[in-house]
Order: sequence, then structure tokens, then C-alpha cells
Amino acid sequence: MMTKTIISTEKLCKTFSSGGNQQHVLKNLDISIAEGDFTVIMGSSGSGKSTLLYALSGMDKPTLGTIDFAGKNLAKLTQDQAAIFRRNHCGFVFQQIYLLDNMSVFDNILASGLLVTRNKQQLVKKAKALFQQVEIDEGSWSKFPTQLSGGEAQRVGIVRAIINKPKVLFADEPTGALNSAASENVLNVFTTINRAGQSIVLVTHDLKTAVRGNRILYLKDGVINGDLSLGHYHDCEDVERSDKLKHFLAEMGW
Repeated sequence: MMTKTIISTEKLCKTFSSGGNQQHVLKNLDISIAEGDFTVIMGSSGSGKSTLLYALSGMDKPTLGTIDFAGKNLAKLTQDQAAIFRRNHCGFVFQQIYLLDNMSVFDNILASGLLVTRNKQQLVKKAKALFQQVEIDEGSWSKFPTQLSGGEAQRVGIVRAIINKPKVLFADEPTGALNSAASENVLNVFTTINRAGQSIVLVTHDLKTAVRGNRILYLKDGVINGDLSLGHYHDCEDVERSDKLKHFLAEMGW
């Protein structure tokens, strides 16, 4: 069966100017990301990982090149058009969760969902199902974000990111601020929703996070230095899979 491409780039470049100097962060990237893939972007600090994520999601415009996202060239969208596109087609999970502290957990989700749909009854039903999927118990729905643990808050953040059924879920170091147990819970959620068909593009420097992806892109000095296919993750992480990733990263000089 042919795999459909959800995002593709051609000659993607991003340059930042500071004090008369130019820093070429992304250099002529040609990337194709398949629908349903769990794509992980890795690389050393300063390699351009987050810059690439922001470009692919329409959060930042490239300096040169094209980004085709579900038939739209993001590079040609105005700022307002890009904002509407992101709201309708993208979900975001960051290391900092950015939930609204003056709203309950449930209201945080509804506020995000109501940006796209006015069918509150349907939205409430969907939010409850997603909370159950990520194992946030009903007693926590009325809590405020400051009353949650880091892992709980991040799982709520995932619900907020997928409540509008995004074409792609983008994540930037989503487990970076979590302990090992909370990280494992969050990664299990990513695996579950990916198996259900959710396309994911995730930036990380963490091996246990990266091994959940089925494809690893390694950035070095703004170019794709390596591209590894791991296949889809199974419930029990096997040693061969981890060793394959470690060997690949060693070859990349990570």
C-alpha cells in the first residue's frame, strides 16, 4: 500500500541575522514525512532541530524554499493565514506545558476545542474519552493545572493538542522536564495515539524517547546527516531496537 506524504520540503533554508552576521541554521533541506509516521528529529545542541520543527509546523517562515503541508505551501501563507492553518491542522506539545492556571483542566481543553468547533456537547464527549485514554481520572478534571504533577499536566497538554484532531502532532522535548516514571507514561500516550493513526513529529535528545519513533532524522549543522528506519514500536522495547538506534547515533557522532 502506498504511503501518503503529509509534509514535504524542497530546498528549505532558514537564516538568522544578528549584528550584521548571518547564521545559516537550515540548509537546503529536502524532507518527506509520511502520514501516520512517528518521526523523531535528533541532533546536537544548535543543530537546528527546533528551528526545523517550527518551520514544518508553520510557526516560523523559512528564508528560502517550500513547505508543502497537506497541499498548502506554508511559506506563502500570511501570518494570519498560518495561524488559522495551525489551529485547524496542527497540535503542539512542548517541554513547558503552558496550561492556563486560572482555568480548570477540563476548561483548558474546552477553550482549545471551541476555537475550532461550536458543538460543545460533542466536544465534552470527546474530551472525556481522551482523558480516559491518557489515564487522567475524573477527579482531576476539575483541578487547576498547579494541582497536577508534571506527568499529569503533560498528559493534559497532549489532550489539548489532539482535541481538534490535528493532521500532525508536533512535540519539542515533551519529556525533558519529567522524571522517568512520568516520562514513560507520556511516551505510552504518544505510542497509543500514533498506533491509532496520529502523525507525530517530535524533537528530542533522549534515547528512551527517540526509540518510540519509527523514523529518526539526524540533523548536523543544518543538514540531514542520517535517516534511520526503526519500524513501529512494540509494547516491550527490544534490545535490538535500542542497539540499532545507539549504533546509528554513534555513527552520527552524537
